[in-house]
Amino acid sequence: MDNKKKSRAKVKIGVIDTMFARYDMGRAARNELALCPGHGTTFHVISETVPGFKDLAVAAKNMIERDGAAIVVVLGMPGSAAIDKQCAHEASLGIMQAQLMTSTPILEVFVHEDESDDPQVLATVFENRSRSHARNAYWMLFEPDQLARRAGTGVRQGFADAGPLEAT
Repeated sequence: MDNKKKSRAKVKIGVIDTMFARYDMGRAARNELALCPGHGTTFHVISETVPGFKDLAVAAKNMIERDGAAIVVVLGMPGSAAIDKQCAHEASLGIMQAQLMTSTPILEVFVHEDESDDPQVLATVFENRSRSHARNAYWMLFEPDQLARRAGTGVRQGFADAGPLEAT
């Protein structure tokens, strides 16, 4: 392998979004990762779009095994009906199983349609949660101390941070 090929990005961060979501979560995640140090040199982003959140687990597993992703961010939007919540739970189980089968982190990023009745608030949650988890994926790989510094601080992705609790 020549030096040019060796200097190319070696680490792949996967982003998988869905067409059923009401917001382009994948764009938000990719845009956040583009702001991270080393984008294009230390790491690069690979992405894919699947129909819905029940398709995320196998797509993530394939991205890890076939494409060599070191971590994957999967993004989707469960609806507000009871069956949507049940399907989201089952999709979560599939995502957890894919993590265990590949020994690779897969960050599940779901925004439930009923998290807000206000479309602007919901759009903000989509944007913030997608970006925050993309940044978490970067930190997990390259700056784990960023996560450790925030341990126990009540950080939230999407809405305002809850803040820490202290025993009295």
